[in-house]
Amino acid sequence: MNIVMRSEVILAENLTMVTEFLLLGFSSLGEIQLALFVIFLFLYLAILSGNVTIISVIRQDQSLHTPMYFFLGILSTSETFYTFVILPRMLINLLSVARTISFICCAIQMFFFLGFAMNNCLVLGVMGYDRYAAICHPLHYPILMSWQMCGKLAAACGIGGFSASLILVNLVFSLPFCGANKVNHYFCDISPVIHLACTNTDVYEFAVFICGVLAIVVPFLFICVSYVCILKTILKIPSAEGRRKAFSTCASHLTVVIVHYGCASYIYLRPTANYVSSKDRLVTVMYTIVTPLLSPMVYSLRNKDVHIALRKVWGKNRSLKLNN
Repeated sequence: MNIVMRSEVILAENLTMVTEFLLLGFSSLGEIQLALFVIFLFLYLAILSGNVTIISVIRQDQSLHTPMYFFLGILSTSETFYTFVILPRMLINLLSVARTISFICCAIQMFFFLGFAMNNCLVLGVMGYDRYAAICHPLHYPILMSWQMCGKLAAACGIGGFSASLILVNLVFSLPFCGANKVNHYFCDISPVIHLACTNTDVYEFAVFICGVLAIVVPFLFICVSYVCILKTILKIPSAEGRRKAFSTCASHLTVVIVHYGCASYIYLRPTANYVSSKDRLVTVMYTIVTPLLSPMVYSLRNKDVHIALRKVWGKNRSLKLNN
């Protein structure tokens, strides 16, 4: 009996050993880290300037006060905070020897990262529904996408994303961590952290998989169904100009959807046992850096309405500066 009690005490002591994690990040790349710092800093500034520009133009130009650009503004805002959760610490770690992060800070980073990531997935799904309503049911569009409905959909995306994130973070950080604290990643992502747990994680991995299905697969299938209906409607449009305009309003959204959901599916719809650090880090760079950069670039370069709005806002601001 005493031996059993002593074993339990020793086990309890071991389970409380981990108070911080070490983010390995790109430490294996040695001197290349300085070059990576410059590259990632440039990309981060580009993400911030691109998304802030999109948000500002949508706010200032009355012609963009429509549901489509309302959700684009929400997506840009979400991606701005999403990158803020990850990239500043990653940049610091690229120049730092000590890459530790406390247990609570790791949990907070994971919560906000997953919350904004799932919010982005849901917002992209809602944007697909908006395009479906605009093209397939133009007469009912003002009712289907009223401002009241837009507000409810935006709130549902945020509440759904952060509620699922809270559940996942509570599950992950209820696991016992018995000594191994090296996170083979550049931030506290869910798979590499679960990988450190010293107990069977099958149930937890299944919970992550279910959340991944709800946040990635369901919205993606919804978007696919929406675009099948959109394609059928577009092909019935008699004029070539009408078809071109309808396709152009969907092309930007589809480009972002393919990259976003493709990378997210690869990372989060697999068992943790299949986690491969170097390859997965490369895909995660696409997911956490390239996609937030892609959204403002695609929408600003391919969208005629945004082009016109940018010129109007820049011209207006330039006139104000000259008058002052």
